[in-house]
Amino acid sequence: MFRVNYTSRLLTHVLAPLLTFDCHSDRYLYKTAKSLPWEQLLSLDTTFAIEANVSGSRIKHSQFAAQRLKDAIVDHFRDISGERPNVDPRNPDLWLNLYIHNNKATISIDTSGGSLHRRGYRVASVTAPMQETVAAAIIRFSEWKGVRPLYDPMCGSGTLLAEAYMYVSRVPAGYLREKFGFERLPDFDEEIWKEVKRECDHRIKPLPQGLIRGSDLSGIAVEAANENLMRLPGGEQVKVSKRAFQDIDSLKNTVIICNPPYGLRSKNAGEARELLDEFVVFLKERCSGAVVYLYLGKKELLKDIFLQATWKKPINSGGLHGYLVKYEIR
Repeated sequence: MFRVNYTSRLLTHVLAPLLTFDCHSDRYLYKTAKSLPWEQLLSLDTTFAIEANVSGSRIKHSQFAAQRLKDAIVDHFRDISGERPNVDPRNPDLWLNLYIHNNKATISIDTSGGSLHRRGYRVASVTAPMQETVAAAIIRFSEWKGVRPLYDPMCGSGTLLAEAYMYVSRVPAGYLREKFGFERLPDFDEEIWKEVKRECDHRIKPLPQGLIRGSDLSGIAVEAANENLMRLPGGEQVKVSKRAFQDIDSLKNTVIICNPPYGLRSKNAGEARELLDEFVVFLKERCSGAVVYLYLGKKELLKDIFLQATWKKPINSGGLHGYLVKYEIR
């Protein structure tokens, strides 16, 4: 479990169930939860938070269910010590999950300690940045193995570049995470965890010069990309420059992966389509032999790319029904 949590590329979190029970009222939820040995997971010096989800049950509101579970935990400690641990909804020592469906409740520990899509490298951002796990999925779907050079000509804050670098240099997804939820489990062995972490960290390898590069028209985006990449071990090996793709002489025989602006990222949908038209011309005229992977956040944009697609794969995220499309430039 520890190895999976540390090196996972695509999971958002992992839950370890503590208890599943029939739950037809908030009183029974409170009574059952209060009886659990919370002192094995928490102390008065640690903090916790609760995520709740309720459906098809007599308890109708997730926030109310979370409040009742919080009351049970707090009152459990008051009964045995006269004091209580504190709640920290932003950065707790322990995340708990409460799921109630059809009057059956499950209380779980979030063994990740929060969503794993937050790698920790993105300290600077731009408008509508791509989620890290979406970028990781795009890199995997692209079939890029680090043999041919990779270039993102509209890199924004560098998420695709960072995920490509982490993938090919074997940087664990949780490298920058300071703590994991599984460290609160009663059977957690710190020495085994340190050994697993050392083993994974020692697998990180340097990036060949010039293998991953990117650029963007926006100087602010380039500054953000460089700042984010510098957070990763060896991330300075990824070169990012301020340049419009129209000013690039050639990207022949390169793997091009990018997320062009579209209606939701650009305030002017017409300008976004014009930019795509220019980009297609650029690909045809200056990128012979290239393999191109475009993530288009709107299905409607597929018809605006006048290239023969090799394949297209749906990737949905945050309400966006986008497509990753592969094109081979002859």
